[in-house]
Amino acid sequence: MSSVETIGALERRLNASIPQQQLRGEIEARLKHLGRTAKVHGFRPGKVPFKILEQQFGAQVHQEVLGDKLQRSFAEAAQANELKVAGYPRFEIKTADITAPQIEYSATFEVYPEVVLGDVAAETIERATITLTDADVDKTLDTVRKQRAVFEPASRAAANEDQVRIDFSGKLDGVVFEGGEAKNFAVVLGAGRMLPDFEKAIIGMKAGETKSFDMTFPADYHGKDVAGKTVTFTITLHAVEAARLPELDAEFVKSMGVEDGNLATLKAEIKDNLNREAQRRINARNKDRAMELLLKVGQLETPKSLVEMESQNLLQQTMHDMESRGVKIPKGMNLPTDMFTERATKRVKLGLILEELVKKHKLGAKPEQVKALVQEYAQSYEKPEDVVRWYSGDPSRLREVENLVLEDNVVGWLMDNAKVTDKALDFNELMGNA
Repeated sequence: MSSVETIGALERRLNASIPQQQLRGEIEARLKHLGRTAKVHGFRPGKVPFKILEQQFGAQVHQEVLGDKLQRSFAEAAQANELKVAGYPRFEIKTADITAPQIEYSATFEVYPEVVLGDVAAETIERATITLTDADVDKTLDTVRKQRAVFEPASRAAANEDQVRIDFSGKLDGVVFEGGEAKNFAVVLGAGRMLPDFEKAIIGMKAGETKSFDMTFPADYHGKDVAGKTVTFTITLHAVEAARLPELDAEFVKSMGVEDGNLATLKAEIKDNLNREAQRRINARNKDRAMELLLKVGQLETPKSLVEMESQNLLQQTMHDMESRGVKIPKGMNLPTDMFTERATKRVKLGLILEELVKKHKLGAKPEQVKALVQEYAQSYEKPEDVVRWYSGDPSRLREVENLVLEDNVVGWLMDNAKVTDKALDFNELMGNA
């Protein structure tokens, strides 16, 4: 028999017992199995008397069997009481003598909350849209040409997009600071490699000129020694080189992978690629808005156990990411999990809301949707059929695609049921270049 107490909004305590006789047969079987290989002084393996095995390993095996029985007993009791258990239970043995006829125990745990979805129809969601123009294609083509530019000597003052070769020295309180000096340094003006005020000082200089000026570093500059401080720079310009862009001829087009050398074909391919990237970003933006709306209308208690588990997952991911970027983590050092609590709470809450919404409105991923999305991904690769096989060859990869389709279905449902305001974006704004 078992009983369940309510001790909090989601917290429950199960009280139950396990008959000792249920343990004995399993303990005996495990000890006999252990006896086949156990090494005990004075006996050959497989010849150790059962009483000796019981003396040496009985307590350990009893604990192992009891642990297994606790899990099984709890699972059966949870099912019998129709409990939707969230996270893992905390067990407490109530019987002092674990050899007693009945082992009394309690298990404290949380149950999944009831999810209440508010009135989506009363809410407004912003939907981003975009229409690519020929100007977007031409600008992308121009960027590619600039990446392949050849720099040639120019006998004029330095201008934006020129490459210059300079010596520079920066002094803080009369002393050159670390990283503040270089010889014959090449920099393309306007490329963003140097701070804008530094590049601005170079524009208008001619080969052979030397110039000194004061510059204040941004307060959030990565070099802490000079962040927010004013430094005196001296620059000597040795050469100005103007960019010569490749002609938009058949040779250039072929170098971009278009075998027929046709510029119109290249522009069409660029537009297709831009469309795919733009749509990917539009979808991500709209998905973010949709998830924010769900968090707003969804009402539920968030299980602490699930938040703790998600915080631990985020911690492990962060540590792994740091190591993959070459960050050395001292042995035994761990980030505090509470720094992930807010993010973990949001993810757990959103996951529970999504689960309820998908179940209620049958928004799960259909096989044809998963297939279509895989094929869409594959089109951006040289050999699409290899990509399709790669996804199809591993169920875990297909599950990732299924989750994306599911999220798209949810976004579509919200767009159909909430009040929608469209916001037209241009390509630069979408790409973060505005």
